[in-house]
Amino acid sequence: MQSVVTEARDQRSGAKKEVRWLRAWPNQSSWEQLRLEKAMVKLFILFLNLLIVVHAAASKIEYGKFSVLEEFESLHVEEGNEVEDANIPSWSSSQRGGKVLVNVDSFEAAGDGISDDTQAFLKAWDIACAKPKAVFLVPPGRHYLVNATRFRGPCSDDLVIQIDGTIVAPNEPSNWDPKSAQLWLDFHNLNGVLFQGNGVIDGSGSKWWAASCKKNKKNVKGLTIQNSQQMHLVISLSDSVGVSEVQISAPGDSPNTDGIHITESTNVVLQDCKIGTGDDCISIVNASSNITMKRIFCGPGHGISIGSLGKDNSTGIVTKVVLDTAFLRETTNGLRIKTWQGGAGYVRAVGFDNVRMEDVANPIIIDQFYCDSPAKCQNQTSAVKISHIMYRNISGTTKSEQAMKFICSDAFPCSNIILSNINLESKDGTVETYCHCAKGFGYGVVQPSADCLNSHDEDLFSIGWAQKAATV
Repeated sequence: MQSVVTEARDQRSGAKKEVRWLRAWPNQSSWEQLRLEKAMVKLFILFLNLLIVVHAAASKIEYGKFSVLEEFESLHVEEGNEVEDANIPSWSSSQRGGKVLVNVDSFEAAGDGISDDTQAFLKAWDIACAKPKAVFLVPPGRHYLVNATRFRGPCSDDLVIQIDGTIVAPNEPSNWDPKSAQLWLDFHNLNGVLFQGNGVIDGSGSKWWAASCKKNKKNVKGLTIQNSQQMHLVISLSDSVGVSEVQISAPGDSPNTDGIHITESTNVVLQDCKIGTGDDCISIVNASSNITMKRIFCGPGHGISIGSLGKDNSTGIVTKVVLDTAFLRETTNGLRIKTWQGGAGYVRAVGFDNVRMEDVANPIIIDQFYCDSPAKCQNQTSAVKISHIMYRNISGTTKSEQAMKFICSDAFPCSNIILSNINLESKDGTVETYCHCAKGFGYGVVQPSADCLNSHDEDLFSIGWAQKAATV
């Protein structure tokens, strides 16, 4: 056994290093140990190479960190552009630390929360806005009543608005300028201005909240509306509206004279209304939901309609609509859903319950090919999707051979149409149901038969859902 010394050169520094191992020449049995030692030498050299690679990678990572830091440094605001702290007590107009202090108290602001300090604020603003490095100061410990005001710019450089006191708005809505009903403190056309301080800006909104339409339902009761040029009563962009005991009338041949038109509204209740016009007695269009109708008389007119929706490839959404107890006489439609080809959106969760009809054409109709245009409407594949519609306890007489029509889109078929206790008949003969791309089912008495709904997946529906749909 003897010690053998060799030299290995560090590939990074070029320095020589001794590598020492034991070798047994004479003993044949030690060849296994020799191979092991050679393997160790190879591993050592490999380790040196890995150190070099890791060092290079670490250098790249460190460089990447410095690169990111440089980007953050480039976002740092230069010291020359910083605004000095202006937390200053209620001094009068003077100069301190290069700042021009403009105190609203110097312009006869009362600061008692009762007197109107608007003019004092405007006079102080005019001075502060015109001077470079000015501080518009609202001092602490006082309450300043300020009406709706516009503080106009542009102003000189480095303006600071220091609010340490309390600014309060008029608490009576009637005291506000009608021209500025939605604006109070309006800082206009400013650049590079700093707002700061420990004060309070109090909008005095309690009386506004109490008068809010969202807290106070809007009600129409007992009116008679007649002979309107077009729609008689429009409910638009509204929430929580009640209409009761209203009578609306116009000749049956008067065009576009809808009785009550609901658009972009929610939580609307119509009850005990008598409507007869030359168009829809009630029409419900886009972005409307939670609409309830009770005890409605309709006729003459075009019936009670959802739509039209989807005109000019628009999106229409109507959901959660309930009609409970209605009488329709001699109308051109009864319960109608109408959409244009090419539209998008959906009509969903609609229940028609306890409706009696007398000599009504098209008592129940869904029409996804509606086209109220002098020119022929082009065929289009997209459509407003119609689903989860329930008709329950509908009876009466019709002038049409087809008492129920479900004319639906080939690309977007109607689905989940539910019929329960339907009894529609004609004085002059039998009536039938027409279906195109419509699926659903009936239970209880359904006359005329609606087998054409052709739904073989009745497990997808439930009578429980149907009962719920009628009371949405």
